Amino acid sequence: MNGNEVLRIVDAIHRDKMIDKEIVFSGIEAAILSAARKHYGEEREIEIRIDRKSGDVSAFLDGSELPPDELGDLLGRIAAQTAKQVMIQKIREAERDALYDEFSELRTHLVNGVVTRVDGGVASVNLGKLEAILPKSEQIPGESHRVGDRVRAVVLEVRKAGSRVKVVLSRIHPELVRRLFEVEIPEVAERVIEVRSLAREAGYRSKVAVSCYDNNIDSVGACVGVRGSRIKTIVDELDGERIDIVRWNDSLQVLIPNAMQPAEVEDVILCPMLGRVIVLVREDQLSLAIGKKGQNVRLASKLVGWDIEVMTQEELDDQLERSVAAFCQISNVTEDLAESLVSQGFFSFEDLSVIEPDHLQELSGYGPEQCDEIVEAAEQEAEREEEEAERRKAIEREARRVEREAAELDAMTGDSLRLGGNASQVRASAGATPEAVSPAPAVKESVENSDSPPEVASEGPDAVAKEGNAESAPERNPEEKEETPTGEDVA
Repeated sequence: MNGNEVLRIVDAIHRDKMIDKEIVFSGIEAAILSAARKHYGEEREIEIRIDRKSGDVSAFLDGSELPPDELGDLLGRIAAQTAKQVMIQKIREAERDALYDEFSELRTHLVNGVVTRVDGGVASVNLGKLEAILPKSEQIPGESHRVGDRVRAVVLEVRKAGSRVKVVLSRIHPELVRRLFEVEIPEVAERVIEVRSLAREAGYRSKVAVSCYDNNIDSVGACVGVRGSRIKTIVDELDGERIDIVRWNDSLQVLIPNAMQPAEVEDVILCPMLGRVIVLVREDQLSLAIGKKGQNVRLASKLVGWDIEVMTQEELDDQLERSVAAFCQISNVTEDLAESLVSQGFFSFEDLSVIEPDHLQELSGYGPEQCDEIVEAAEQEAEREEEEAERRKAIEREARRVEREAAELDAMTGDSLRLGGNASQVRASAGATPEAVSPAPAVKESVENSDSPPEVASEGPDAVAKEGNAESAPERNPEEKEETPTGEDVA
């Protein structure tokens, strides 16, 4: 193997496999070294060098360079298969590392592929250079994929798995919405419009806050498009997911009402110490502000990065009154101090238990010891309330369990009685002998003699009433008793 041949092999592998030439040179050196060790023995000191410019191979055995003819003889007749296997392994490792580096840079980026296989809801997606997987847990709720479908998703995870690279895709990650905005809206791709914040509950609803550096461009209108053409493309890609586009503002007093759309906000009260915002709305806007199962306020909280509580003015006044009364129960907490704490957004003992000591000293004018006592008392009250809440939950769970078991028992009893009534009808219609069906009149007679109304003598579930009335009927003579049917026949 002369130098030109080595260079040609290295260049071919570099172009075909997109592997760095230095990695290929190192692989060839490792392959020759492996073959030489097999020939000379593992205990010998062997070194292989390849000139990166000429491709000439040099071999050193115990510090002495092998003559060219001996080296050529070595390369020509020693374990060629071993050298080939080492070379293939090195190339595969280099390919894996190159793919790993390439797709690691694509994390949270959009990729396109074709579904090649679906097994148990898990879709295998061909991305060209490798096959990625789209787990069921990373698919939009309700969507399904078939072989041949084109899929757009973001790269969620990249890891090495033996000689392969495993790539996991996601269609529920919030970044998918951002990447689709970059693809479908040119102003976002050109950074004229910027997606400042994003909150998503995949398959249901997303909120996207956008801003524009050009005051002549309407950022929200540009994202929506003419008659909603741009946003409709994104909604269709997300399987009908609703997308709210809101205008970003650095002021929370402006941003939060925008994020709470479509509800109308009357006032925003910031509580910086707790990272909490109280949003006041009218009574008729309360359900709209909270949203279905709390979805609107939950997404708005994620969008602005603050904990949002929605209240009406009446609810806030009631909360303030109850909080002041509760705080006044703590030793050394005066009504003025309680009102100051409540005005800062501290509504519960749990809130008070995490107050900064310096802040409490500033509000109260107390020393460190008194402030520590207040905080400790608040912690104890918070623990007591938590235990009480757990007890109430346990009682409610037990009540629901008993109610559920009672309902199941009633259903089973009703089914059994209905089945018994049907069995009696089947026996009668099948031409039962008079002796077999004669007990029925006896029961009816006993019912007529009782105080119960006549209609309880019907078949089916009401047969229980028959049996009860039969027990309360007057005592018959022995002959009449022999004709009295058993409970099974009555059923």
